[in-house]
Amino acid sequence: MLTNLHVKNLALIDEVEVEFGPGLNILTGETGAGKSIIIGSVNLALGRKMSKEMIRKGADSALIELVFQTGNPKVLDKLKEMEIEAADGQVIITRKLSEGRSISKINGETCTVSQVKNLAADLLDIHGQHEHQSLLYQDRQLEILDAYGREKTDPAKHAVNEAYQVYKKLKKELSEYQLDEEGRAREIAFLEFEIREIEEAALKTGEDEELERQYRRMFNAAKIADSLNQVHRMTGYEEGSGAGEQVGRALKELSGVSSCDTRLVELENILKDIDGILNDFNREISDYQAELVFSEEELYQVEKRLDEINHLKSKYGNSIEEIFPYKKKQSERLEQLLNYESRKSILSDKLKKAGETLQTVSHTLSEIRKSYSENLQQEITEGLKDLNFEDIKFKILFSELDHYTKDGTDSIEFQISTNPGEQLKALAKVVSGGELSRIMLAIKTILADKDETETLIFDEIDTGISGRTAQKVSEKMAEIGKNHQVLCITHLPQIAAMADLHFEILKTVTGMETKTIIRRLSEEESISELARILGGARITKAVEENAKEMKELAGIQKTSRL
Repeated sequence: MLTNLHVKNLALIDEVEVEFGPGLNILTGETGAGKSIIIGSVNLALGRKMSKEMIRKGADSALIELVFQTGNPKVLDKLKEMEIEAADGQVIITRKLSEGRSISKINGETCTVSQVKNLAADLLDIHGQHEHQSLLYQDRQLEILDAYGREKTDPAKHAVNEAYQVYKKLKKELSEYQLDEEGRAREIAFLEFEIREIEEAALKTGEDEELERQYRRMFNAAKIADSLNQVHRMTGYEEGSGAGEQVGRALKELSGVSSCDTRLVELENILKDIDGILNDFNREISDYQAELVFSEEELYQVEKRLDEINHLKSKYGNSIEEIFPYKKKQSERLEQLLNYESRKSILSDKLKKAGETLQTVSHTLSEIRKSYSENLQQEITEGLKDLNFEDIKFKILFSELDHYTKDGTDSIEFQISTNPGEQLKALAKVVSGGELSRIMLAIKTILADKDETETLIFDEIDTGISGRTAQKVSEKMAEIGKNHQVLCITHLPQIAAMADLHFEILKTVTGMETKTIIRRLSEEESISELARILGGARITKAVEENAKEMKELAGIQKTSRL
């Protein structure tokens, strides 16, 4: 569960720290107090984008920290895969936001936003103010059904996706064969020209580098020759000033006295090595000078060959090593076009078989979905009855698409009838905003039990409801809170009265500074907050008594029903 929320320098929040507990955690407050900022900060910690205007005025950065305590094996396995320690099941997610950048961490280890989102999917589920509208979309309805039967639908969907990728690739390949005869002949001629041009060049790996080395040597031959002549004279034996000649004389002098001391023998040997190195050096210089002789024709041929290679590189790759794969690719394409009809026939057969395989696995997935849909229909119907839909009928209608997708060929539609004698119709044609939010609440409850999600967050799930319906929603919330941690922002006293922990969000103004703060309420303070919600601007003694009675009845309701 989410045990702690720490927010600093975000919007109207200077710094707040909240400790949540198990069961139903209710957050209430005046309109404009900043209730949405609390849920917004959780979303930001989990990777939602934000504008720099969200950072509190005068601050350089904002910080959000979420602390979870979990025993969920899925979460612990994901942490293990990321090589992140989770001592005693504690998970700390932090995000620091500054102008233009943000840093996310899990237990002190820097992570990507996608890693945080992936982990958070098993830690908590957030239902925002407008999320229930997604229920009107059929792809979202299919996601809900698949999530309900995840244990069997996930492997089946994986098989469908693999078969679909094979099918899609073959279909694309075959579409590339749909050329007219003239276009095919034109492409064949072009490919043959390119392949012939590369083959006639008879390229060798590393040839361009060797030619460039030769060209540099030939082009700078005069400069090299002049320098080598100077070096040979300075280090040679022909003239008295040459280093070789001088070393020879020094060696002769040292040889005359080396017998007098063993240390002089060592020095003599060193000088002999120097004399040998100089001798080898001069011989190498002479050999190089001999090789430096070449004709203008040779330089022309090297230059011409380099131009030819560079021309090919400009067309077919940045290096000889890249030209070879290009030629291979073009040769394969040429072979396909030369064997057009037979290749097309082979691909058509492969595509037909891939389609049959895809049809089979899609059918298997569809049967799995249909088997789960019966149970889901029943659970949603029961859940809606708990939420004051008395004469409710709910059905999941299946139809088949006329094309394949990575999720199979199923199209489903949630249909509902909320009044006796009324025909089943699509959700969009029947339900109001308040009814839609209750349907989503029922679904969230069912999926949370399936996924073992420990924490559910509801941001004003009670929009558009009141009276007896509000009471039913409050009972459902309390029921969910028996097995899950629930955080709920509400403006209804019926739901607030059910709180196991009650928090007040309020806005304070000191001078020219406005802040949002959050504090946990005692039992007496919770009753006073209920009175404020019930009475509005004027709180009478009767309103206070009503709030107290509502709190007492909620306690009895939880004890007896739950």
